[in-house]
Amino acid sequence: MHFIVAFFLIQYAHSVMQHTEHASRWDNFFKYGRIVVFSLVATYYIAESPDWFGWIWNLGLLGLVRFFNQNDDFKSIRSTAQSVLPFVGISMVSDFFEQVFPKFFHSYEQFFQIALSFAFIFCFVIWFYARKQQNVLAQEREERLREEQIAKETKLSLEYLVAERTQELTQQKEELQKTIEELKATQNQLIQSEKMASLGELTAGIAHEIQNPLNFVNNFSEVSVELCQELEEEIDKTNIDDNDKEYIKGIIGDLSQNQQKITHHGKRADSIVKGMLQHSRASSGEKEPVDVNALADEYMRLAYHGLRAKDKEFNAALVTDFDATIGTVNVLPQDLGRVFLNLFTNAFYAVAEKKRKLTEAGQPGDYRPEVKISTKKFDNKLYIRVSDNGTGMPEHVKAKIFQPFFTTKPTGQGTGLGLSMSYDIITNGHGGVLEVDTVEGERTEFRITIPIA
Repeated sequence: MHFIVAFFLIQYAHSVMQHTEHASRWDNFFKYGRIVVFSLVATYYIAESPDWFGWIWNLGLLGLVRFFNQNDDFKSIRSTAQSVLPFVGISMVSDFFEQVFPKFFHSYEQFFQIALSFAFIFCFVIWFYARKQQNVLAQEREERLREEQIAKETKLSLEYLVAERTQELTQQKEELQKTIEELKATQNQLIQSEKMASLGELTAGIAHEIQNPLNFVNNFSEVSVELCQELEEEIDKTNIDDNDKEYIKGIIGDLSQNQQKITHHGKRADSIVKGMLQHSRASSGEKEPVDVNALADEYMRLAYHGLRAKDKEFNAALVTDFDATIGTVNVLPQDLGRVFLNLFTNAFYAVAEKKRKLTEAGQPGDYRPEVKISTKKFDNKLYIRVSDNGTGMPEHVKAKIFQPFFTTKPTGQGTGLGLSMSYDIITNGHGGVLEVDTVEGERTEFRITIPIA
């Protein structure tokens, strides 16, 4: 009986500990415990059932119970392990009477055996109910763990859905804010465009009004030159002293020279007025033979003097490198003029801005603003380069430079439509290519390629 009780006590304790986090720590203990139990059984039969062997079993069982009571890892099986104490107690009393009072023991041996059997059965009854309760607790624990896992998965799923929804709402909010900002910018640009359109109409009207008196100035200056020539001829026919003739001819020559200068600058003013009218006039949509070199030079000087009108202190070197073999090219003159005006305006603004920044930083050095245009005809293509040594552009600006309403200029100084319109004119209107090459803080070059076959 002692062997069975000891073996099943160890087995029960091992099965309970397998469901705890301390199972691996006590595996060796239970393994060696079984070995000791089987060794004692072997010793018992080899020693031919010595009388003192029962005391070893009893002390071993008491030692196991004491060990389980003292170690906190076995707290869950303490009450079940203590169920062997009645069996051990009755066994020790029975052995004591057998050794000390053998006659009394033999007289009541049957009662001792019955009590020991009941104690033995009591142990297994307690273990049976404890094992059953342990199984119920294990099932409840598994059910609880399963519910916790389900709850955890549900929580993670809800957190994911909330995060996903939050991200969607945040994205929608950002898109709405961006749309509102774009609408505001578009509204401002439309207002600015309307102002520019009104200004264009006003400019066209003023140019028309200026053109009439300008024509009179040019016509009368040319007539005055002819009159001076006739007057000089009439002087030769008179009998005036030669010295007086020379004096009068000198005055007439000065008058003629003045009239020629008036004619020259009048024609210059007339070309500017015609350029203003041409720029404000809608494109006819039909290509015309145009001297591109002259057109580029005209708009380059128009843009330069336009900036000079705003900033009297501004100066820049105007460098031209025209291919004289180009001749006339079929283009849309009004549209190509707008492209030139936009590119030159931006170039002059860039060099002026760089000059201003260097001056404010106290490092003007030997910086000399320069805007250059070059033309070249090659392989049935017209190549135009407009470059400057101004502020340049960073990569993120370069990527957006041809987008509508994108501008790097302060509010009121740029509509963000110039380069976008220029890109559309070159690519759609002329079937060409408009590219930009820039180095931030150093230079910018716009490259126009137009097929002329």
